[in-house]
Amino acid sequence: MDGERAGAVTRGSGGRGREAAGGVAGIVAAAGASTRMGRRNKLLMEVGGEAMVRRVVATALRAGLDPVVVVTGHDREAVEAALADLPCRFVHNPEHAEGLHASVAAGAAEVASQPDRTAARSNGGAPPDAAVVMLADMPLVTAEMLRALIARHRRTGALAVASRYRDGPTAPPVLYDRRLFGEVAAMDAGCGRRVVQRHRDKVAEIEWPSEAGRDVDRPEHYRRVREAVATAGQGPGGSGARSEAFGDGRADASSRAGFAPRG
Repeated sequence: MDGERAGAVTRGSGGRGREAAGGVAGIVAAAGASTRMGRRNKLLMEVGGEAMVRRVVATALRAGLDPVVVVTGHDREAVEAALADLPCRFVHNPEHAEGLHASVAAGAAEVASQPDRTAARSNGGAPPDAAVVMLADMPLVTAEMLRALIARHRRTGALAVASRYRDGPTAPPVLYDRRLFGEVAAMDAGCGRRVVQRHRDKVAEIEWPSEAGRDVDRPEHYRRVREAVATAGQGPGGSGARSEAFGDGRADASSRAGFAPRG
């Protein structure tokens, strides 16, 4: 199985398929202050028997992303402690209050600037072939969704592969080809929207059920996510009867490229 379920629409995105030389990294933005949640750090709140941030990082690892770079900021020590036994690396973003774009840029710079440390395979010292940007407050994203992004990228050579949720806008997770690492690392606003829009004719999309794109900003969002996980029977790491329940995405041939992450 290449990461996309049978029956997915896989029309072209303007790129050409190519054999990936390196692996695919993961960038998990986990630096926010959770101001809309009140006094609690939402990333440390329990979802399916583990901290939300741990669930997201475990999903990235289960999908085969390597390395997984976690960008921290607010409550840095507690977030790192929740992930202490997982094979991920940390990058602290002291400018996290500037917005999500600063954390995504910091993660992309880490992946791009240290090829000897971040190369997932022996590929002549090159950095990973691509990187998938994830948000630590989207715990319903599954490993199968991430594998689908990777499969689409490898098949088409698209500069980016974005997620679109039914009845909603595009949002993370988004895969960026390494040819875009420099642009993502240098962005000063937009959380990736401008980078994707500049290359809209070379961007692919995969559509997922709207439920998979739920993020957690407020207490009512947290309750809904916990209910969804309980209904699906998912335990730690997203395991359970429906752990890959959202992996029925349809790859969209259009070039609708706007990337508007929520967080």
